[in-house]
Amino acid sequence: MTRTFYPVILAGGSGERFWPLSRRAKPKQFLTLDDTGRSLLQATADRLCTITGGLDTVFVVTGNEHRSLVLEQLPDLPLENLLVEPTGRDTAPAVLYAALRVHQFDPEGVMGIFASDHRIDHLGTFVDVIARARASAEKYASIVTLGIQPTFPSTGYGYIQRGPEVEGGEHPVYGVNRFAEKPDAATAEAFLANGTYCWNSGMFVFTVDTILDAYRTHQPDLYARLEAAVRQRGAIREVFPTLEKISIDYAILEHARNVQVIPADLGWDDLGDWNALERLLRGDGDNVTVGRHVGLDTGGTILYTTNGNDLIATIGLEDVVIVRTEEVTLVVRKDRTQDIKKVVQQLKAHPELERFA
Repeated sequence: MTRTFYPVILAGGSGERFWPLSRRAKPKQFLTLDDTGRSLLQATADRLCTITGGLDTVFVVTGNEHRSLVLEQLPDLPLENLLVEPTGRDTAPAVLYAALRVHQFDPEGVMGIFASDHRIDHLGTFVDVIARARASAEKYASIVTLGIQPTFPSTGYGYIQRGPEVEGGEHPVYGVNRFAEKPDAATAEAFLANGTYCWNSGMFVFTVDTILDAYRTHQPDLYARLEAAVRQRGAIREVFPTLEKISIDYAILEHARNVQVIPADLGWDDLGDWNALERLLRGDGDNVTVGRHVGLDTGGTILYTTNGNDLIATIGLEDVVIVRTEEVTLVVRKDRTQDIKKVVQQLKAHPELERFA
């Protein structure tokens, strides 16, 4: 008997590194960054519906403040499939919340965990790899991670070192030797040269009973408290904010011994910050421009304006990002975009500036 597949989209992120376009009221996953007319969340749902045939078995986890945005962008999503977190507690509680709810629907189900703000260009490969991951998750009672074949020594991604091959074929399945945090430049170069490391995409596949067993074993307190809250339904509002803020990587994956990885070329991009627009929209020119721009001696620059009537003029600039919205203008060197989050935190710390966050 084929088990039903339940993709879970994690849509609770704040997208602060895409500020000021991504704001507290409408973070990155609800924005449209290309010419498809579909937001990142909608594109993710479209991709998963290629596998499921519709939204009936798709779940979305989001924050209370973004509940209406999810329903607006995914009007066919069943209400019972929208899981609202009273406050964000990172991915470990979010995944467990989803697993407990899916278990109520179908204890024999297979789950997949997907970020709401990633881009995947190779849809056929993605569908094939998910099918392989589902089969391996069922056969070995394993937690299957999707690894991304690295194309450069990134210091912005976590890494997975693959172990011995479990099964061969077009998309081989491997054991996992270790997870590695975001490395410095020299370590990233060594990982790339080693050839056994792949980027950690944050996408996982497992059966419902496998992941619940993992939480019982490695996070018994988290499991006990959230399981009781889900049974009582109304208790979620009181219990969720008291849970430890921890990622599934730290809580489960780094402790579990039944983890596998499938390295794949998915045409994947996590669209982590403004530099992603260069990969997304790069044309033949020296700059990436959305909106009107007149430049003199300007190169390697990303320019974005939300008002088509506005004009950005630049002189003598190299390798910078300029973003102009209705209320905010951001100017940042491309090698400092990771620090945008620090500016947002400063805004949140000052009541007179908080509305800009």
